[in-house]
Amino acid sequence: MEQYQPDSLSAAQIAAMRRSVTSGRGALTRRSLLRAGGVGALTVGGLAGLSACGIPPAKREGEGPASTDFSATEMTLSFSNWTEYMDVSEDEKSRPTLEAFTRRTGIKVKYTEDINDNVEFFGKIKPQLAAGQDTGRDLICVTDWLAARMIRLGWVQKLDPSHLPHAYANLSTQFRRPDWDPGRAYSYPWTGISTVIAYNAKATGGRKVDSVTQLLDDPALKGRVGFLTEMRDSVGMTLIDMGKDPGKFTDADFDGAIGRLQKAVDKKQIRRFTGNDYTSDLDKGDLAACLAWAGDIIQLQADNPDIKFAIPSAGYITSSDNLLVPANSRHKTNAEKLIDYYYELPVAAQLAAYINYVCPVDGVKDELSKIDPELANNTLILPDKAMAAKSRAFRSLSSAEETAYEEKFAKLIGA
Repeated sequence: MEQYQPDSLSAAQIAAMRRSVTSGRGALTRRSLLRAGGVGALTVGGLAGLSACGIPPAKREGEGPASTDFSATEMTLSFSNWTEYMDVSEDEKSRPTLEAFTRRTGIKVKYTEDINDNVEFFGKIKPQLAAGQDTGRDLICVTDWLAARMIRLGWVQKLDPSHLPHAYANLSTQFRRPDWDPGRAYSYPWTGISTVIAYNAKATGGRKVDSVTQLLDDPALKGRVGFLTEMRDSVGMTLIDMGKDPGKFTDADFDGAIGRLQKAVDKKQIRRFTGNDYTSDLDKGDLAACLAWAGDIIQLQADNPDIKFAIPSAGYITSSDNLLVPANSRHKTNAEKLIDYYYELPVAAQLAAYINYVCPVDGVKDELSKIDPELANNTLILPDKAMAAKSRAFRSLSSAEETAYEEKFAKLIGA
């Protein structure tokens, strides 16, 4: 049985993984692409599209219909993922880890980069899911809030733990018990997304920026601060700074965070709320400091040594993109084999080296060191225990909360 060996990569292939921010995925990262297009989709009208238009009332968890599994006779599976979220060869003509999986198992993977936005993608598959039909996809990758919604609706299949020995053993502690899928009965994370503070040391005159309080109140940063157009990140980080737990906050806590951000907007402390474009603004120094996604910062630092990051002592927001098997898919067992494969340490290291987001696989450091020791020691990819202990997740929202909160946030940012 073939074992995938990332330490056999050529120097050129390793260099390809470390592409600069001015080319390839660094110029428009997967996460930033989502965020840039997300605010319009997640205003009240966009949210209504998720809860109306023929979607039946939410079912209790575990009620997703079982479907006939053709995995034993059909050695194939269809996997929908985000763009630039899978390792590719130097010539960009092959996907090494996927090809190794096929050689080992005989399962051919139809890999499609057809997810550009959670809401848009859900709109594609919603009619089939609502009608109890096969979506044509055996494995999908969506952000945690949408994963929670699909589980609640009963539109994903419960995973078989016996098919996931590596995933169960190697999943990092901080990702094991999200409130929307305790124990990971229906999902496993593809990557984690950490929201941190980034700053341009040249623009700050060498001063460190390491708290949301500085972003909102430091007069030296006035007019040069950026927050994010993603409500869960900007409000979540503000809640943490206020001493509130984003996993347990109340309506009053949320309103307090919105009010605090509104004061910073009114006094022009915040320059603007950004999507992808914060990366270029931070790189140039137009933004001295901002909230940022960890994967972006790794790419920026490759070309600009003035780009720094900080983890607030109060904590930071972590979310995840997650693998799920849709209801009525034909190849559930094949999909579970692929999920488990990406939790094998050498394979997980290869993926992490390419995409540079938080690796949810525990014990991968030695394998990642074989590819790039610098990446293996980067806590934005492999959080150490101290950093992991500071991570906080934004709690699941009811449909009513989601609509109300997004409406208030959209008003704040002028969307």
